Amino acid sequence: MAYWTLPARSISHLCLSALLTGLPLVPLTQTPAALAQVQAVPAEVRRGYTLLGQGLVNDAIAVLRQAVQRYPASLEAKLGLAIAYRRAGRDADAWQAYQQVLVQDPNNQLALKTVGILGGFRPEWQPRGIDALTTLLTLNPDDAEGRAQRALLFGYQGRFAESLADYEIALQRNPTPQVLLGAAQIYTYSGNARQGLELFNRYRAGGGTITGTATIAYARALRSTGNPALAVQVLQAQLPRQLTATAIQLRSELSQAYLDNRQPTEALAVLDPLRGRSDSRLPLARALNELGQRQNLPALLSEAAGLYRQVLSDSSNSSPTVLREAADVLSGIPQERQYALQLYRQLVQQQPTDRALALQRLALEAQLGYLSKAELRQQLRSLLQPLPADRAQQAAIAQALVRVEPDVEFLPVYQSLLQAGVDQPFLYFRLAQLLIERNDLEGAKTALAAYQATPSASGDTAPELLFAEIDRRQGNLTASAQRYQALLNSRTTDADVQAAALRGLAGIRLTQGRSTDALALYDQLLAQNPQDLQVQLGRASVAYQAKRISATQAEAVLNTWLQNRPASATPPELYSLVAALPPSPQRESLYTTLIEADPTNLGVQVRLVQVLASRNPAQAQAEVNRLLARSRESSDRDSVGLLFLRGQLAQASGNFNQADEAYQRILQREPENADALSALGGVRFQQRQFDSATQLYSQVLALKPDDPVAQRSLAELAAAQGRPLAALQQLEQLQVQQTANSADPNLSQRIQQIQENLLQQRGFQPPWERY
Repeated sequence: MAYWTLPARSISHLCLSALLTGLPLVPLTQTPAALAQVQAVPAEVRRGYTLLGQGLVNDAIAVLRQAVQRYPASLEAKLGLAIAYRRAGRDADAWQAYQQVLVQDPNNQLALKTVGILGGFRPEWQPRGIDALTTLLTLNPDDAEGRAQRALLFGYQGRFAESLADYEIALQRNPTPQVLLGAAQIYTYSGNARQGLELFNRYRAGGGTITGTATIAYARALRSTGNPALAVQVLQAQLPRQLTATAIQLRSELSQAYLDNRQPTEALAVLDPLRGRSDSRLPLARALNELGQRQNLPALLSEAAGLYRQVLSDSSNSSPTVLREAADVLSGIPQERQYALQLYRQLVQQQPTDRALALQRLALEAQLGYLSKAELRQQLRSLLQPLPADRAQQAAIAQALVRVEPDVEFLPVYQSLLQAGVDQPFLYFRLAQLLIERNDLEGAKTALAAYQATPSASGDTAPELLFAEIDRRQGNLTASAQRYQALLNSRTTDADVQAAALRGLAGIRLTQGRSTDALALYDQLLAQNPQDLQVQLGRASVAYQAKRISATQAEAVLNTWLQNRPASATPPELYSLVAALPPSPQRESLYTTLIEADPTNLGVQVRLVQVLASRNPAQAQAEVNRLLARSRESSDRDSVGLLFLRGQLAQASGNFNQADEAYQRILQREPENADALSALGGVRFQQRQFDSATQLYSQVLALKPDDPVAQRSLAELAAAQGRPLAALQQLEQLQVQQTANSADPNLSQRIQQIQENLLQQRGFQPPWERY
């Protein structure tokens, strides 16, 4: 292509390049058109470029400033002044000068790239830097330097999905050491510490030295991948004596490394120099929050929350990264969750296309009771279906999704993310929860093993809660209770795990007929949280089922909850108590609300059917048919959970043949499912097929020798068949088994009743008749 066919702007850029490198103009531009273009540049501007080429930057600035004033339409003068300011280190002046260049020439690639570079110098410049680089990449998609810089700025802004998408491209193009170093930090901070560490190692293998703030990300990558001792060593080696800005950050990270290395005393001591300094609030808040959460120290959490509030109040225009960090941290402190929700909502308005951010907001709204389960499910569908194909976006969604209580409807989402290789270990824990709900206990064990094999699971005792639930579902109540007790006896400082262990053990004791022990455990929970209405609900449910309080007393607790609960809150304890209480027409709207929130809850569905049956049997049957039809239409119609639902609903409506069929289908798939055997035994009992019921309960005891329901049911079968002495013998034997722990007064009353009138009809109400 001949030079004279180039646009004038391109010729001008060629000339300017020559000027900047100190080369003479004429040899590069011998054509008449090019020579005319050079001569069109004012002499003052050319002189300014000559001074720049000679290294006389301050002189060049003086000349070019005058040239800009004299020739306000000269793009070359404005560009030269911007370059001169940049060379002089006057970044703020350079920033403004390049903005003026872009006003006149929005597609000037030199200005666009430089604005992108300067954007990394100050947080408030980052958004404009991103915009400039986006324009540059639209003009030149192959600009590797511009893409890497935009990735870095996205990372600074906390827009990790977009940052990682850029880095995936940049890292495929023979990245420079600086690109590797930037990517290593962003991958680490985005939660993918394993990839971050690999990039750090690539950088070091190429001769790079990790210093300054990059050391913080490197140490985090080390401790997040199971090497906190080396993280401590790396940070200690670079900790300066002077308390500079970098030293403050290093001390904050060192505190967390000490904590991971099981040195809590050192973790707290290294923070002492940071207290009372306005320039260390954010790093100190991060470290105190970590210490408070891990050591269960509310005072440190309160101090951390106060520091975050100070940081946000001191700046009316905090960066999205700081806002997001504050929201993430404060959402984990119960007293700060309302404020955290305000921050999330503000962020979602600023970044409406960020699906991960929307997930975090939804998780907190649901936790605070602003969303019912049905509403949460509906909004999750819009965010998760379909999943983005971009791996970086998948990683961001996975990181946010682990904060949402899992819903079995989205089981394929969890499986898809894990199959895609997303590095988010806690997804395996969530997957295990869902598989347990589906009664896929072996699959749940596999998922838990995968989670425990990751460094992130080190020291996490929560998997033991799921293993205890698996034991319970497999009929091994003793093993389940032992796991819960081991957690309670352990040194774990996780208050949530301790509370869950108390609840779980209380459930086991209730199933074993040890109602006194179950109540004692709930009393322990209540003593720790006397104002916790949810704990009060749970205790009332246990006390009522154990016949320690009347229905009136239990209803009073329920009414207190309903009057004071957060909007739309539907905790498991609410379902438990509502299902345990007798059906009541006054609670029909509550039944409907709870079923809308959780359509799979059997107990509340049966209560609604009973209320409808008392008023309109035809309507009740229609409701049962509707629920059964819906279950048949479900793509998951063959799941054990839905088969139980069919059986329970059919049993509640008196359709024993249909109930019998549902339980038989479960047993065809799982011949040793003790719950199905027990439920089918109840149906046969109600059908007065006593021999068949006896055989089924005997099978239950073969699988679960300490199952008190099966033992008691066999005794009641003996009584129902006119063998009161055999019934007495079995009940007394059951009473002896329970004496070592706690006597069940109901059992004593039943024994007394049979003794007083051997011919009287049985007064015991088995579980299957409660519906």
